[in-house]
Amino acid sequence: MEERKLKKAVFFIISLTCFGIFTWGFVSILDEWKENEIAGFDNGVFNVVHAFISPKLTTLMTSVTFLGGVKWLSICTVGIVIVLLFMKKFPLALFVMLTVSLGAGFNWLLKWIFKRERPDIEALIEQGGYSFPSGHSMGSFIFYGAVAFMLFRALDKAVFKWLSVLGLSVLILFIGISRVYLGVHYPSDIVGGFTAGGGWLTLCIAVYIYFYKRSDWKYINE
Repeated sequence: MEERKLKKAVFFIISLTCFGIFTWGFVSILDEWKENEIAGFDNGVFNVVHAFISPKLTTLMTSVTFLGGVKWLSICTVGIVIVLLFMKKFPLALFVMLTVSLGAGFNWLLKWIFKRERPDIEALIEQGGYSFPSGHSMGSFIFYGAVAFMLFRALDKAVFKWLSVLGLSVLILFIGISRVYLGVHYPSDIVGGFTAGGGWLTLCIAVYIYFYKRSDWKYINE
């Protein structure tokens, strides 16, 4: 009984800490933006990333950015939900569906609130809509983060658990970099997307685990 209480306490502390860090990061970006102190960061990262522009790298980055697009993430989400339903993993199916779909709505709301225009530079691809926070970065963090969470729970060996988390983390990072490389987002948009996505994912995981442990669903094919 004491061990169970200890695990709950540790989970609560970790969740609260992660949520606090992501929230602090997002608020910090907003403060720097409102005080017009973010330009130095944005321009510095722009100069570093754009120094590597080449035809081959542009082709690669275009492919990478596709993996964080609405169309691809929507297809993957629907596919995963169908597979989970077929496996009778109803709680996980609901978790993925609500986390990703409501997360997309949350991103739209944030863009509508802040209405930041896209970078005033010649972009390598066409992209409409507002800039902050980056939908690709936020959506990728939420979707691939949710996949990493499921794999971490499903895989038996610790090495495979952490390799899956590392691999998906690298993919998320490169999707964010691709948006800066292609000229459709400020670097601060990417950081804003990662922090907002991280906060949302942390909240969804905490809610899922809380209700999962308290419901009868955990006894269905688990």
